[in-house]
Amino acid sequence: MDNQRAKELTKKAYDLRKVVLEMIKKSGGGHIGGDFSVMETLVVLYNDVLNISPENKDDPNRDYFIMSKGHSVESYYAVLADRGFFDTEELINTFSQFGSKFIGHPNNEIDGIEMNSGSLGHGLPVSVGMALACRMDNRPSRVYTVMGDGELAEGSVWEGLMAAGHYKLGNLCAVVDRNHLQISGTTENVMTHQNLHEQAESFGWNVIEANGNSIEEMADAFDAAKKVTDKPTLIIANTIKGYGGGDVMENKASWHHHVPDEEEYNEILDTINHREEAVINE
Repeated sequence: MDNQRAKELTKKAYDLRKVVLEMIKKSGGGHIGGDFSVMETLVVLYNDVLNISPENKDDPNRDYFIMSKGHSVESYYAVLADRGFFDTEELINTFSQFGSKFIGHPNNEIDGIEMNSGSLGHGLPVSVGMALACRMDNRPSRVYTVMGDGELAEGSVWEGLMAAGHYKLGNLCAVVDRNHLQISGTTENVMTHQNLHEQAESFGWNVIEANGNSIEEMADAFDAAKKVTDKPTLIIANTIKGYGGGDVMENKASWHHHVPDEEEYNEILDTINHREEAVINE
C-alpha cells in the first residue's frame, strides 16, 4: 500500500470513529472501546482486502466476513455504511432505537452482514465451516473473521483453531483484536493469552503479528496472509482499547461499554479531529 492510500484510509478510520461516537452518544449505549480499537482492521478489510460490495453481496464467489466480536457492531455498521450498503444518516439517527434494524449486535437482515453474532466464540467455528464449503465447491472465496481477545476464553474458539489447522484451510484468515482488556479487566488477569502466538502455531496456523492500529501494518499482514495457501492464518492485531479517543478513554477497561457525557464527548471529538488533522498535514 502506497503512502497516499495509507493516509486516505487512516483519515477514513478517524472519520468513522466520529460516526461511532455520534451513534453511541445519540442512542445511549454501545461498546465504544472495542469499536475504536478494531477500526483500522475493518477499514483495511473493507477497502483493501475483501471482495465484497453492495453489487456482489449475493454472489457465491464473493469473500465472506464474520464479525465474531459482535458487541463492536457500531464500528462494523459504520464501515458498511461507508461502503454503501446502507445510509449513514439513517444509521446514526436510528441505531438502537425502538423498531430499528440497526440493533446492538450484527443483524443479518441487513445487507452486507452474513451472520448474527455476539454470543462469543461462534464466529471462528462458523468461519471454518464456510471455508470448508468454499473449498469443496471450488470457489475462489476467502473467509475472514474478527475476534476479541477476551473471546478466546471460549472453548469453541480452540475447537475452531484445531479444526482449521487439521483441514489446512488456506482460504481462512482470523484476526484477534488484541487490546488486552475485556469488560471485567485485563485479559491476563481473567484468562491469560501471553503465549497466543505459539499456541496458534501449535494448532497448525500461520501466525502474523502487527500493530492493529496501523493501516500500513494491517494491509501488509493481510497481503502476507493471502500468500499462505496451505494453512489458515491468524493475525494478532496488537491494539489499544479506545484508540483515537485520547487520555479520557484509551487503555481503560471501564470504556468497554460506556456512554460519554458531554464533556467526555467533546474531549474525544477534539482528540480525533486533532489526530486526523495531523495525518492530513504529514
